[in-house]
Amino acid sequence: MLALTDHDNIAGLAAARVAAVECGMAFVNGVEVSIEWEGGQIHIVGLAFDADDAALNAGLAAIRSGRIERARRMAADLERVGIRGSFEGAMHYAEDPNLISRAHFARYLVGIGVCRDMRSVFDAYLKPGLPGYVEHRWASLPDCLGWIHGAGGIAVVAHPGRYKLSPRDLRRFLGEFKDLGGRGIEVASGSHTPEHVALFDRLAREYDFLASRGSDFHGPGESYVDLGALAPLPAGLKPVWTAF
Repeated sequence: MLALTDHDNIAGLAAARVAAVECGMAFVNGVEVSIEWEGGQIHIVGLAFDADDAALNAGLAAIRSGRIERARRMAADLERVGIRGSFEGAMHYAEDPNLISRAHFARYLVGIGVCRDMRSVFDAYLKPGLPGYVEHRWASLPDCLGWIHGAGGIAVVAHPGRYKLSPRDLRRFLGEFKDLGGRGIEVASGSHTPEHVALFDRLAREYDFLASRGSDFHGPGESYVDLGALAPLPAGLKPVWTAF
């Protein structure tokens, strides 16, 4: 079984479904929605929704709007630290200009030899507080879950180990997420350590969440783990795919 969860965009679902079927796999509609929660960014995965739902598509389009202007500001900031041509360079890697993202800037900076790999670019330039990071207006948690649920989907907290939340704030977020109808949490992730897996195993049981696995695969050589190589879920959890 395979789900494609591009950021704030579902244009690739039809082609991904064809490819999955050709490989003998079941396919699940997916998307990774960027939200803002108390000044920080969190990602929510939507699974098994109606890709033609009007409200979901309108919401995702609203998030995507403004990405080009954000990219211009990122390029200007990078130029101030001596990196020129990054807007045009990043656009070269973006098939759809309206979906230009930090990943496209990272690919350009790797391509011109500024950093050795994608992760190094993010660590040096593209995280909050660094020269190439520019905020963007994301969705709210209630809006995001409203779109996913309205389209008949299941909402899952993506790679929770990556957020800089205190234990107390993490529990507050998970409580709010559950109160709004959120049903799942990503326990096994390409970016999770064994300690993360153990923590989110416990929290999935405590909050009665469905458990998911996500490789966070962005492409060969750009990801924590290759497709199909992610560790299995801990025993005894309720896999999210049992709800499809």
